Amino acid sequence: MLGFPAFTGHGEPGRQGHSDAATRASVESALHAAADFEAGEITVSISGSYVILEGFVRLRGDVERAIEIAEGVVGRGYVRARLLRR
Repeated sequence: MLGFPAFTGHGEPGRQGHSDAATRASVESALHAAADFEAGEITVSISGSYVILEGFVRLRGDVERAIEIAEGVVGRGYVRARLLRR
């Protein structure tokens, strides 16, 4: 994990009571902080209990890496990716 604590122990599964803005900001920060990953063309949005990653990545494996980073923040299974490789 990159030093961004997972949201645990509160109400709604996946986001556990945090606001959409706080969840989105935490995921964006984690993506941009990853030294081994370029997140410049990824947008983060919230749909219900899920974090949605949309946009473009450059390298093979970056889709999985983006999901891994986001799940480190919100928990496994609460991230959906709509990412394409350029």
